[in-house]
Amino acid sequence: MTCRNVFAGLYRTMAAIRHTLQKNVFLPSDERLVGVVHVTKAAKKKKQSFLCAAVTNEKPVTVTVYKVKKSDKGDVYKKQRAWPLRDLKKVDGKDSDKEIAEFDLYFEKVHKWMASSVQEKHSFISCLYKLFTRYLPRLQPNFINISQEHLIDASLQTDTASVVPIIDSIEGNEYQALSSKEETDLEQLMNQCNSSISNAELFVEELAKDLSVLDGANLHSLLASEQQVSDIMDLLERGIAEAENIETRLDKYDMLLQGVKDYMETVTEKDTLITVQTTNRTKLMQCLDSMIQKCDLAHQHQKSLLDGDLSTANGVRECAEAAIALNKSMTVDLDTSLYKMTAVQDQMKLFDKLKATFSKRLSHHLNNLFIHLSNAHEASSSSHTLTAASVESLTLPRHSTMHKELRMYSDLMGWLRTAVPTSYTQLMKLYSQSVGKVCERELRQFFDVARMMLNSKMAEKKLSVAGLPSVISQAAAQGLSSVRSSSSLLSTADSSDLRSSTLDLTERSKFDTILEKMLSEIEPVYFEEEKFCVQFFGFKQAEESQDMSPVKRAGLTDETRMLMLELFPHLEEDLQKFLDVSASVDGFFSLYMLVRVNQHLVSTQETGSSFGKVLAACQLQTKRNFDKFMKAQIRNIEETKVSKKSRCGIISFVDNFASFAEQTENIFKDSNRHSDLEKWYVQLTHTIFDNIVRVAHEHGKTPPEVVMFENFHHMASILSQLKLPCLEAEKREARQKNQDNQAAYVTIYLGRPLEKLNHFFDGVQAVVARGVKEEEVGYQLAYSKQELRKVIKEYPGKEVKKGLDHLYKKVEKHLCEEENLLQVVWRSMQEEFFRQYKHFEDLIARCYPGANITLEFTISDILDYFSDIAQQH
Repeated sequence: MTCRNVFAGLYRTMAAIRHTLQKNVFLPSDERLVGVVHVTKAAKKKKQSFLCAAVTNEKPVTVTVYKVKKSDKGDVYKKQRAWPLRDLKKVDGKDSDKEIAEFDLYFEKVHKWMASSVQEKHSFISCLYKLFTRYLPRLQPNFINISQEHLIDASLQTDTASVVPIIDSIEGNEYQALSSKEETDLEQLMNQCNSSISNAELFVEELAKDLSVLDGANLHSLLASEQQVSDIMDLLERGIAEAENIETRLDKYDMLLQGVKDYMETVTEKDTLITVQTTNRTKLMQCLDSMIQKCDLAHQHQKSLLDGDLSTANGVRECAEAAIALNKSMTVDLDTSLYKMTAVQDQMKLFDKLKATFSKRLSHHLNNLFIHLSNAHEASSSSHTLTAASVESLTLPRHSTMHKELRMYSDLMGWLRTAVPTSYTQLMKLYSQSVGKVCERELRQFFDVARMMLNSKMAEKKLSVAGLPSVISQAAAQGLSSVRSSSSLLSTADSSDLRSSTLDLTERSKFDTILEKMLSEIEPVYFEEEKFCVQFFGFKQAEESQDMSPVKRAGLTDETRMLMLELFPHLEEDLQKFLDVSASVDGFFSLYMLVRVNQHLVSTQETGSSFGKVLAACQLQTKRNFDKFMKAQIRNIEETKVSKKSRCGIISFVDNFASFAEQTENIFKDSNRHSDLEKWYVQLTHTIFDNIVRVAHEHGKTPPEVVMFENFHHMASILSQLKLPCLEAEKREARQKNQDNQAAYVTIYLGRPLEKLNHFFDGVQAVVARGVKEEEVGYQLAYSKQELRKVIKEYPGKEVKKGLDHLYKKVEKHLCEEENLLQVVWRSMQEEFFRQYKHFEDLIARCYPGANITLEFTISDILDYFSDIAQQH
């Protein structure tokens, strides 16, 4: 009974681990354990774990190698890490000759293990090999340092006492425990052999005898069933013979069907050929019909191309339709092989002949028409002579009649541009030459009249000032055109001289009217000509882009701009010359030019006309003239010299700045070029400020402080009236300089009217500064009460009033009457005198307390003195 219990215990121990792992670890995840080995890390032998190979029950089967570790608390196993078997790259047994328990598995990195025994190692590696052979034959890793017999027969060589075997075979089922019947049979066997358990040889003998008895019983059973085997063999032979008969008949049927198959294939092939032939015939007819339709040109169109009337609108329309049809037929999209057909080649030769004939006839007709229309327009415009009588008479002839006659040929010119580029280029050149001469003559006469009007107005102004009749001859106008008048409102001359030497506002407004009239006449003529050329010559639209200029974004190409340059070759030059001459007549004209040219430039850029390029060049020129004019104003200010024989008063450039700013503001009102003027305002104002200081120090008769505070006061007043945001800082600066110089003047000329008192109290302050207490100052010998009383007696009220009266006369002599600042300065002096008086009283109260010492006059007396003196004068 004891041996039976030992045998059962060994069996249960062997199965315990695999049963626990299968039940607790792999069964919940629907997996089946197929191999296990008890291992430790090669470097950490104390940490034991299990390497398990498991497969899933669901298909497709997935094989995974797990590292399972036993928990420290109880018999609980947990998966610690998993590697898919497909990721195994190599298995290293370390040494194929020696029996060692170490082995390496190469996944994403090398994992070194040591099995609990060599047999467990070989058993587990053999399990991995079988798993790869069954499930992953194409991903078989390298098994190195392992003998082939260990890979195949390891499971057969394992010892049940020392090795945990492979848990089931790869194809086997899950492990099952002994049934009750099996357990009963095992116990019965054990009971029968109870006496032999202690004697192994006797036990083996008994088992061998039983085996021999069983083998003999099996042999007798086989001999008894020999007749049955013979019957089965006969039946199989008859079945084979019958199968051979059926196969022979099937071969006959197959031969018959093969003949039918060959016949059907022949029929099918013939049918396919017929279908292809029909399809090809249909496509050929369609191709020929399409070619004939595309290459055909109606007889009416051919007649129009050869004999069509190009002088009437209907005839031109028919010719245009015929030319378009001809171009369509010549540019038809045909297969390359079709062009080799004789009929197609003959048709193309006919088209070429028609194109050459019609293009020659059209070019000759348009050539004559260009010359005729330009001569007719020149004759009609020459009968209309421009005069300088009034601005309204300054007009530029339009070309609308000529455009109307030519516009109906636009489609034909478009055809000619595509079909015969050489003829098209020659006609465009002829048009630019014939019409360009007309435009040049008209513009030359137009600018001559404009210059005559400008010179006439300047000559009238000069002669009327001199007392001469205001009758202008052409010679006088030419003489005055080169004379540059003084146009500075900030020059050294007096205001009356300025008004007589420059054009008045009315004349300047007339120039502005002339300039506006000129631009308003040139602009539509240019626009109409440009629009006509784009339409007539069929210029393409330029593709828009963000970095394009406004002209290019409007669709004008280089062809358009080049043609307009040929039609108006001297427009930009003549316009710039007129602007320069106008600026030489009166510099103020440059302000009007800057505003007017800019207005037309903005409107032109919105339309996208190439005339904007002409105006842009003129704009640069007017900006230069404007800057030149403003620099002249600054230069005149810096060269200003004032008379030193009389008092200075308000300097001329300060006095004239108000009228200058008023006129410029009227000119630049609502103009987007006001920023240019604002920049010059700042420079002019700073120049005026600097030269006020210069003139103040150069003028010997008037004190510099008076010159500065009077002129800065005047500038502050002007800037306040103008209300220009750009000059706010300058306005504050002018006010500050006015106050500073006025205070300096008061300090200097009021001075110290009580000089001895000032000298005495300066000494008192010096003593206090040396550390003497204020109440002890009276004990100093030089600053005793007696000495103070002596000094005070020297300044009775009558003497003080006399000194103030003399001071008032001096101030009145220094100041000018225009600014009316005498009372302002006199009040400032009064406040300064009060300050000095209060200072004296304060020192007496602090340094001589209880001495009952006071000045000979009071605050009330001082007020009376200043008031009486102001009323007397």
